[in-house]
Amino acid sequence: MSDTHAQTVPFVRESMLGEQPPPMGETGAIKWVRENLLSGPMNIFLTLASILVVYLVLSSLLPWFYYSVWDARSLSECREVFLAVGSPGGGGACWAVLQERWVQLIYGFYPSDLYWRPNLAFILFFVAVGPVLFADRFPPQMLRFTAIYPFIMPWILWGGAFWLPILVIAGLGVGYLAWMLASRFGGPILGVVAGIVIAVLWWLFAVPTLNNAIHQTVANARMGAIIANAEETLEEIPPQIADLREQRGVLIEEADEWEAIKAESFEPIQTSVAAARETALANYWDELGVDPEGETAIPPSAREEAEHVATNAAIVAARAGSLSEDRTVFLEAVGELTELRNQISALNSEMNLLGEERSAASSMLQNINQLDEREDRIGVLQGQVAGLRNDVPSELREFQDTQYVPPGTPDEDVEALGAYLSANTELAGLHNAVDQTYKEAGRIGLDPVNSRDFGGFMLALIIGLSGIILSLPLGILLALGRQSDLFIINKISVVFIETIRGVPLIVWLFTAQLLLNYFLPPGTNFDLLLRVIIMVTLFASAYIAEVVRGGLAALPKGQYEAADALGLDYGRSMRLIVLPQALKISIPGIVNTFIGLFKDTTLVVFIGLLDPIGLSNAIRASTEWNGIYWELFIFIGLLFFICCYSMGRYSMSLERKLSRGHR
Repeated sequence: MSDTHAQTVPFVRESMLGEQPPPMGETGAIKWVRENLLSGPMNIFLTLASILVVYLVLSSLLPWFYYSVWDARSLSECREVFLAVGSPGGGGACWAVLQERWVQLIYGFYPSDLYWRPNLAFILFFVAVGPVLFADRFPPQMLRFTAIYPFIMPWILWGGAFWLPILVIAGLGVGYLAWMLASRFGGPILGVVAGIVIAVLWWLFAVPTLNNAIHQTVANARMGAIIANAEETLEEIPPQIADLREQRGVLIEEADEWEAIKAESFEPIQTSVAAARETALANYWDELGVDPEGETAIPPSAREEAEHVATNAAIVAARAGSLSEDRTVFLEAVGELTELRNQISALNSEMNLLGEERSAASSMLQNINQLDEREDRIGVLQGQVAGLRNDVPSELREFQDTQYVPPGTPDEDVEALGAYLSANTELAGLHNAVDQTYKEAGRIGLDPVNSRDFGGFMLALIIGLSGIILSLPLGILLALGRQSDLFIINKISVVFIETIRGVPLIVWLFTAQLLLNYFLPPGTNFDLLLRVIIMVTLFASAYIAEVVRGGLAALPKGQYEAADALGLDYGRSMRLIVLPQALKISIPGIVNTFIGLFKDTTLVVFIGLLDPIGLSNAIRASTEWNGIYWELFIFIGLLFFICCYSMGRYSMSLERKLSRGHR
């Protein structure tokens, strides 16, 4: 036994082996590839097929992006650059269209000297929504700015006197006072109705009256200063325009010189490439022993192959001469011409702004000089209109708006109606001219901008964000109304939701454009952009209502019973117990609706509003950029992707923050 023990002792391990690294196939990238890409025959096949597809896509896209042109004046000039550098297939990305037109794609036809206003409104938007979206990172006092931002934003974008948003905010105060008084004497329902009605009446009648009165008072107080300022403007602007014209002439002469240099340097490049192509084409047919001009028919596939060979030879020739002096001079000339064109365009814009300023000053002086005469004429016409109206038979007065005369009407009555309508039209025109003069002279604030000047991505943001912000509370009210036990409220909500959801958005947009004015009083000028915002808001609110209703239905019945057990009334139970949980459940559906709404703003192109798609169509219709597609659509798609992706990421972070694990 001792011998056995003696033999086995040297083989007894006295210490444990150290840790060994895992096998290469069980860790790192090799393990990930084996488990995710090569886990089975089907997975291996799909992986190889995906690699092939990615290769085919990138082999086409990467050369297109690599041979990009940023300095060019037109698509034809981009093609000249492609030929000079020898790009595959003679093509590439012509991003020069964005360098020239990206501002238009963003701002539309908004005045270039007022770009700071939409930029400021966009920055203030993030300041306003910050306390709402990130309540844990912003002080609650910032909610006060959030409350007044909806009144400041339209004033910044559309302009006007500074007291106009104050008068609009005052309507909320008047409505609140009406709600308090009516609730005290008639109950909460009557209070809500009275508050809404009084506020709407204030905005429809009191605000225009007070606005005109303030304009007239301010205009009378500063009329002398306005006249002096207009006269000074008319004296200073002509020398400035003459100086800018002289500068533009110098730049045009320099551009003509570079144009000649560009044409001279491009001619040998074009000649050498064409010669290389013809030589390659002739060699190809010689090798085949075929005469392309002979009587023997050549298959189309053979001609296509010959063209392909010739094109490749031309590309090789262009690349071989890529370091030549001609190519260097040509590319330098293209860059200089682009820079000069930008400078000339800037001078033209500056001259246009000065011309508009001079025209506005001249028009202001003319209107002020004619103000007293027009007011005297208004006094005379008012008496004439009253007398002429009495001469019109009562049965014809109902036709004065349509100017339709029933058959068989006596000639003297027709003449009386015509005289009355003529005098009334002149009186309305004079009133409008006088009011416009006082508005221009008495405005203290921002220069007004018409809605027709809005366009581009700015228009999509205005419509989309307005619809998103306004549709959420309206959709919540519709969802609660659809679940209400009150018969009238329930049926009105159901009819509204089902009607809106059952008709495409494009139909509602055409309704906003064409049919809405038929339901308004004659002569009412209802801005098209405002009509579109209203229709988009109503459309989105119907979908939000159904999403929120799904969240309310998913909430356990015990939550409603718990709110009742606590003795809470309907308003408090919904605000404190039910809606917070239902809205948390509905976050994915709500954000999905918002993203769809924001993308659907491109449909306004069909009713004449120039959103990014509409502007891209206008750019592609120009002679310089006719035939360009992908560059514009990629830029527009990237803008929409950034906004929609940001909304999606925020919704995911909000879901994580509101999950039960974080309570």
